[in-house]
Amino acid sequence: MNKKTFTRLLSLPILAISTFSSLPSYAASTGNVLLEEVITTATKKPDGISVQDVPLAVTAFDEAQIDALHMRDVKSLAFSIPNVQLDDVGTFRGVANFSIRGLGINSSIPGIDPTVGMFIDGMYYGLNMGVVMDTFDLAGAEVLRGPQGLLFGRNVTGGAVLLRTTLPGDEFSMNSKFAVESGLNYVASTVISGPLTDKIGGKIALYYNDDRGYHDNDFDGNDNFGDADTRLVRGALTFAATDTLDFILRYENGDSLSDGPASKNHGLSDRDNFDFAIDEEGYSQQRWNNASLETNWDVNFGEGRITNILGYRDYKSDSLSDIDASPFSVFNGFAKLDQDQLSNELRYAGNFGPVSITSGVYYFTQDIDYIERRMLFGGAANFTGGGRLETETWGFFSQADISLTDQLVLTLGGRYSTEKKEGDVANLALNGCDIDSGACVFDFSDSEDWDSFTPKIGLQWLPDESTQYYISWTKGFRSGGYNLRNTDPSVATDPFDQETQRSYEIGMKKDFMDGRVRLNASAFHNKITDMQRELNEPGPIGVNQTIVNSATAIIKGFELEATALITDNFTTQVFAGYIDGSYDQVNIDLNTDGIINGVDKGLDLPRLSPWEYGATFIYDHSMGNLGMLTAMASFSHRDAAAYTDSNVGTLNAVDMIDASLDWAVNDNLTISAYGKNLKDEVTVGGDTQLPFFAGSTFSPLGKGRILGVEIQHRY
Repeated sequence: MNKKTFTRLLSLPILAISTFSSLPSYAASTGNVLLEEVITTATKKPDGISVQDVPLAVTAFDEAQIDALHMRDVKSLAFSIPNVQLDDVGTFRGVANFSIRGLGINSSIPGIDPTVGMFIDGMYYGLNMGVVMDTFDLAGAEVLRGPQGLLFGRNVTGGAVLLRTTLPGDEFSMNSKFAVESGLNYVASTVISGPLTDKIGGKIALYYNDDRGYHDNDFDGNDNFGDADTRLVRGALTFAATDTLDFILRYENGDSLSDGPASKNHGLSDRDNFDFAIDEEGYSQQRWNNASLETNWDVNFGEGRITNILGYRDYKSDSLSDIDASPFSVFNGFAKLDQDQLSNELRYAGNFGPVSITSGVYYFTQDIDYIERRMLFGGAANFTGGGRLETETWGFFSQADISLTDQLVLTLGGRYSTEKKEGDVANLALNGCDIDSGACVFDFSDSEDWDSFTPKIGLQWLPDESTQYYISWTKGFRSGGYNLRNTDPSVATDPFDQETQRSYEIGMKKDFMDGRVRLNASAFHNKITDMQRELNEPGPIGVNQTIVNSATAIIKGFELEATALITDNFTTQVFAGYIDGSYDQVNIDLNTDGIINGVDKGLDLPRLSPWEYGATFIYDHSMGNLGMLTAMASFSHRDAAAYTDSNVGTLNAVDMIDASLDWAVNDNLTISAYGKNLKDEVTVGGDTQLPFFAGSTFSPLGKGRILGVEIQHRY
């Protein structure tokens, strides 16, 4: 589908805004929307469970709340959730570098699995590429903090992000949005769904983002650097075969073409401004197809449900980036990636008297082909390498929630996982690959197996209908693997081992004053053994990147979330999170001074911001037949954090201020004006050290102050 045709398809339903009929204005305030019951799928029980009833630290938003809080992309979710950072690493567009409770990676190497699992419509994404996109067409978003190795399996030591797209309803509906932001940046989307027959429902969703570029490149005067063109087509079919059996078929096709990263070199420019000059503006192109088939069968056995989710994803990307982030042709990097994954989860959930059971089997396989070329000093020296990685995983899990009394629930569960990986690696320094043909002469081939058992024990106390207290102990793991970006022939290419985590958590959730005030709090203590880290050190071919099991660490902290409907038209939300982390044992020389000693042990853990806190204030004003005005302002703070294990690189502290004014003309039409990052804070996706001159770093920049207008029309 070409750009012209795609734009026309989007524009047709958006033009329907001009023909809307006058309907009664909104009666519910935004505060009531934020305090409404939100259903989470975190327990994988049939039809879900209320967030306030689930005994774990989870923050969830439904479709109405996502709209009300103007959460335009996945990254924006993080600025209202404690101890959560959903950042884009910035190597190229859409590469996630998520961190929860101080557990994150500083890597775009596809051979290392993410600490935070991304699940969309129940399907796990095996790569962190192509996931930091718009929240368009979402029915719900959930962020689970802490290890989720029992029900969600693969490698989620930090937590999990669960996104659910919309499904066709019983009536025809259309939801269209058009926004323009400073930059300029144009966003348009349309979701059309409804019944096709008495048993079949259908949905078509279209999304187009024309980002004309936000940044100024001082090298050539390009004041529209960061241009990006992104298109998504998403479809869904539901088939109610019988009263007890239904099927959901989903498909997504996406394409994104953009400039390379707006990268800053802190050896040439101050950290707290957007000034940068790069001679190679680069590019990034990503293409993907996702498909899944979900089957739900209600059975008499335990009045339960059998669910099967079969998923497939094909992702391809190639990119060119100015890694030295300077006006000199010192270090440019080209990368090409091809990934295919197939997964299937079969589970049963049902009740047997006081016992609720969830059990299943999970299968995942993934093939990755990666190749990278480093061009140094204007092409005077070139190095090309990469590798192939094949993964096969089986998981078997079961959890029982046992009601000991009307107020006490005991949770017992476990998951056994086995994983095999086969890796072929061509060291970049040995120049073993041809970038054009993709052919490689591998200098290392190996296979390895890992097994893991992740148990969970929990106790939940429900003293009344609006209160719960819980305590749990659980274990998580992240499987080992191979470094597909091996840069130093003197470093063995042997596989790095799996990472394990033991986590204690205690928490409470309570509603006060007839549901007008809600308070959720949790505290945790995690011990992470054999931490998987990518070490970034300046080296002869730009930067050496090795993946090692670096240390054992202790991370502990607490989280607080509160919402209060102060008056019928004034609502406030506050959150706070604190993390304290330190090394318990260090296995390698983190600061590269030649010895392993107390200096290494005293370093800060990377990606760990001690304090995060913020508040949102929302005021609704009814204008009678003219609709409702809603004013919102929010502030959030995140402490600075070390980026590299040696603590040379850092991530800036951030004070984020957002504001919006919404005019709900009627139940169909909402017009919004908003501002994001109003303080014009400088954020960076990373701070990788380079060898070329003093203080040389590669630090991709986020956007600064954004002003925008959005029109949303529902039918």
